[in-house]
Amino acid sequence: MADRSDPERAETEEHGILDEERVDTSGIFLGGSTAQVDVTLPVPADDDDSIDEDFDETSGPAHIAADYGMPLHTDTAEAEIIDDVDETPVDAEHATHVYDTHANDTHAYDTHANDTDTHDADIEDAVEEAREDAVADREDEPTAPAERVAVPVAQPVRAVEPSPVAFDVTLASKRLGELEVSREGADVLTADRLLDPHHVTKVEPEGFWQSALYRASGTLINLGDSKKARERKELSRRIAAPLPGGARFVPVLSRKGGVGKTTVTTLLGMALADARDDRVIAVDANPDRGTLAERIARTSGKTIRDLVRIKDEVVGYNDLSTIVARDETRLDVLASDADPRVSEAFGDDDYRAAAEVAAHYYSVVLTDTGTGIVHSVMSATLERADSLVVVAGLSIDEARLASETLTWLETNGYGDRVRNAVVVLNTTRPGSPLVRADEVEAHFRTRVRSVIRMPYDSHIASGAAIGFHEIHPATREAARQLAAAVVESLRVPATV
Repeated sequence: MADRSDPERAETEEHGILDEERVDTSGIFLGGSTAQVDVTLPVPADDDDSIDEDFDETSGPAHIAADYGMPLHTDTAEAEIIDDVDETPVDAEHATHVYDTHANDTHAYDTHANDTDTHDADIEDAVEEAREDAVADREDEPTAPAERVAVPVAQPVRAVEPSPVAFDVTLASKRLGELEVSREGADVLTADRLLDPHHVTKVEPEGFWQSALYRASGTLINLGDSKKARERKELSRRIAAPLPGGARFVPVLSRKGGVGKTTVTTLLGMALADARDDRVIAVDANPDRGTLAERIARTSGKTIRDLVRIKDEVVGYNDLSTIVARDETRLDVLASDADPRVSEAFGDDDYRAAAEVAAHYYSVVLTDTGTGIVHSVMSATLERADSLVVVAGLSIDEARLASETLTWLETNGYGDRVRNAVVVLNTTRPGSPLVRADEVEAHFRTRVRSVIRMPYDSHIASGAAIGFHEIHPATREAARQLAAAVVESLRVPATV
């Protein structure tokens, strides 16, 4: 047996070479055939080699947080961290390495904790104190292999879900002037501001003196339009007022022939079409051979019967324009049948079919009715009526018939139409009438909305085609007044 003090033996033991005194070699046969034998090596109770495994099982807080995918519980106090120290003794050098790794992991977690808005101040204080205690213990104790150092380890804790960030944003609309004081909107870019007045052609005022002074001053003095011009423009504005909704129907009634019902229908339609931008049509629904188409210069040769025949084939205004006739004011006229035997068959169903087509392409539909107030066509006409025009002559019988017409309408369910109606006192004979026109007008004003006087015009009395801009100015002005009154009755219906 070799001496233990032998240096070679000590070196051999240091490098792990087995000592024959520590190994039971009994039963080993060294000569002849070899055989497999079991060798049992004694293991010390305190094996230093297990410290890495022990530490891995109880790794630092950064490893624990990373493995479990949750933040470190920041409310753990310093005393709790020290109490949970793993009591497994380790080599001082190895423990220092492990602790430095733990400290680096803790620093990495601190960075993560700052990103997630956790209690980073508490974590830094706890880690720093634990590090100082561990370094102090390492300096005080010897560095022999048998010495052991306690490593602080934090225990895994319950994951704390980060609370969602709430954004309290109030959206409010502001006016343009509230955003910036110096900021301007598009509404300030007007023609008066942007256009150079020295290069803009001004509108010459209407009126003899106004126009003369404007020209004499080199367009520097503009007194504006004359009173007559202002009244004319205001009347045009009233006629051209928009009519919301669908087509409006206005029948022109009279129980006595010869009072100028067709003439009034023609003048009313021309005044409307001349001042308005939308379409206006006058329909001759007189079953006794009406003459409405003869009051305009242009004719189409087609009648209302033709429209009823092709009503299902009309798909656009072009199809309708081949049947109606149009005059210079853009008034369209739908003529009645010229043959009395054919026109006698024209009834309420035919009128409804024609009115249905006209309603798709016109804003205002005037209807020249017959004298038979109880005729079936009259009932169909009144069904669609939005306003009424009643024509009366300046004679006793003509005035009475017109008043009786209003009474019949009131007693047959058209009282609201009567109160919103317009009565035209038409002068069909030259000279002064025998009846007092003021008294007739005062009577009808108690029953209807408006009363318009139509003066005598020799051009119209001749029975020729009417040229709206060729008739007497007073007649044209009366027709425009009638058109304005009708538009106002359509815009503001009377209450029942």
